[in-house]
Amino acid sequence: MELGFPDSFSTLLDEVPKETWYGSDAYNWEGFWYRAHHLSAAMAARSSFQANDSDVFLASSMKTSTTWLKAIIPTIMNPYEDDPLLNHHPNELMPSLKIQIFKVNRNPNLSDMPPPRLFRTHVPYPMLYESIKSSACKIVYISRDPKDTFTSCCHFMNSVIADRGIDPWPMDEAFESFCRGIHAFGPFHDHVLGYWKESIKRPEKIHFMRYEDMKNEPKEQLRKLACFLQRPFHKEEEVDKVLWRCSLERLKSLEVNQHGVDPWVGINYKHYFRSGTVGDWKNQFTDEMKEKLDRITTLKF
Repeated sequence: MELGFPDSFSTLLDEVPKETWYGSDAYNWEGFWYRAHHLSAAMAARSSFQANDSDVFLASSMKTSTTWLKAIIPTIMNPYEDDPLLNHHPNELMPSLKIQIFKVNRNPNLSDMPPPRLFRTHVPYPMLYESIKSSACKIVYISRDPKDTFTSCCHFMNSVIADRGIDPWPMDEAFESFCRGIHAFGPFHDHVLGYWKESIKRPEKIHFMRYEDMKNEPKEQLRKLACFLQRPFHKEEEVDKVLWRCSLERLKSLEVNQHGVDPWVGINYKHYFRSGTVGDWKNQFTDEMKEKLDRITTLKF
């Protein structure tokens, strides 16, 4: 049990379902799985965070290309002449409410953050903070083929635990856990459906994106995103500049992303960038794995 949690929260963890995920405890709360420190911070944020109408949130399940959008959204919202990506990992440009802000302070003062405030979150829609749902702030949601999502997550998490001297979790065991919905902020399909259904009801509130569409038609998808954020492009070169500045190839090549470490979670920045390839699951999956996950996806969607 991690230290620093109030007694009431520790009691709650003793009463909810628990599983092991990449060597750490994961707890089921209201149908979704969390690590203890994620759940504690998410519950604190849900009870006290106050959204502003000008806020922008990037929401997603894990490893659906959020790092790419953490570079793109700040670049659209604040088209700097000086490029902050040269010296800042995208995580720094869109801070996490659960990993950074509410992890260290259960009632932080965010009044000194200039608008537009940019945040990111992995929490599922039912757990999303009420002031975000009721205000005029914007939510961008990015999804991805679940087979590629699992593949990316497996590589990422095994790289992270390897840095800490922990043996990798065998892919077949990790895959079974993913299919059962037991992974951080899972089940994946329920996470996606929560935001997708709400985006149908309120398209002016939630912009639902697919990573595959961003890769296949980046200019069209970027224009749609900019219009949703009320920062439309007026010249073609503006689109080209954002795509170049935020390209995965360029981000991977930057010094800060090759050698830096995220101070909040102790993860090497280089682990946030791998292949970014659509269909990379084909290099990892057996036919049985593909059939099983496709069957689950068909039943869910």
